[in-house]
Amino acid sequence: MNCLQCPWRMVVAGIVCGMLSPVLAADWLQFRGPGGLGVSEETGLPAKWDDKQGQVWKTPLPGAGASSPIVIGDRVFLTCFTDPGSDKMARHQICISRTDGKILWQKAVPGKSTEDNWSGYLRDHGYTSSTPASDGERVYVFYGKAGVLGYDLEGKELWRADVGNGSARNGWGSGSSPIVYKNTVIVNAGAESGAIIALDKLTGKETWRAKAESAHGSWATPILVDAGGKQDLVIGVPFEIWGLNPDTGKLRWYAEVLGTADTMCTSLIAHDGVVYAIGGRQGGAAAVKAGGSGDVSKSHLVWQASIGSYVTSPVYQNGHLYWVSDRGVAVCLNAKTGEKVYEKRVDGARNLYASVMAADGKLYAVTRRSGTFVLDAKPEYAVISQNDLGDDSDFNASPAVSHGQLFLRSNRALYCLGEKGK
Repeated sequence: MNCLQCPWRMVVAGIVCGMLSPVLAADWLQFRGPGGLGVSEETGLPAKWDDKQGQVWKTPLPGAGASSPIVIGDRVFLTCFTDPGSDKMARHQICISRTDGKILWQKAVPGKSTEDNWSGYLRDHGYTSSTPASDGERVYVFYGKAGVLGYDLEGKELWRADVGNGSARNGWGSGSSPIVYKNTVIVNAGAESGAIIALDKLTGKETWRAKAESAHGSWATPILVDAGGKQDLVIGVPFEIWGLNPDTGKLRWYAEVLGTADTMCTSLIAHDGVVYAIGGRQGGAAAVKAGGSGDVSKSHLVWQASIGSYVTSPVYQNGHLYWVSDRGVAVCLNAKTGEKVYEKRVDGARNLYASVMAADGKLYAVTRRSGTFVLDAKPEYAVISQNDLGDDSDFNASPAVSHGQLFLRSNRALYCLGEKGK
């Protein structure tokens, strides 16, 4: 069933336009950084480190989590959870000093009695897989069935919004991260309510809801894409890519291009108005021009390829797409044609939940249990280093970059890598 046959329902409310506060170019304000693209313009980043050298600081965390850190000025924000499988389970928002790693504040939110059971694949990533987002003045977190919360930078809870209490497919829990658009916070609450929802960032009041059955199978984070003088809110769902009006939630276009992708965990990226998607159990990739109306499956298709990744998302660099799959296979495609440039198993990289990050001519691929691999961001496959912090817990989070430093989180600690005093 295509998107136009899905039971869409829109709720539109008034939107008050407002200016965002100035943020530093070095800030990392959402999942995968600026635009959700997994790319940083920072230079001088470390390429080698271990448990004895290269660390600015290490901060033990009160609990595990798969969410990535974000950075606002001299503060780092991330989430974790404690006491899984008990009635004391809670999620925590933590604020850490970027300069010395000290915890400045933390706020706990109790879990609900209807949380997905602590079993199966949920144990692999837990109850805080969603990365916070910020507009530079506030921090927004998505806690699945416990809702979406807004905090000021000092830890005061500003609002809390319920976005659904449904059971995620296969009990996998939540995975999508919020994004900020104008005066709204947009979340893919597919696992909770089969909908993409926009909330007023000042009050948490719902401004629109785009509801469709296909959203139940998507854990992807939406992105904003410039298309013909306007912005599309673009997201991958099972078998399709959707382009929505971010002001209203109304479906503008869709493309049935993802073949066997009956679930969508990966997030899309875009460059020069072209949207790139990889995903699905069997793996598949596609490039589609943003914009258009209705079914653009043929009219806007640039290319398709039978290669992809089930969990990890790609990056765009100098005319090429790069990723390292959840199975530890590094892939480079020609972004214009979809032609495979290389497909190489990264020796020693066992499996990944984190998506690759590109910066300073390098690709950073964080594996769950075998360290971080640094590769050349070039169409010739080359591994620069393998780096082990001596932490035998899982590293599920994608890296963050800010102020010339690299931030990695495990189930036990947050690490700041690079030069001190930045």
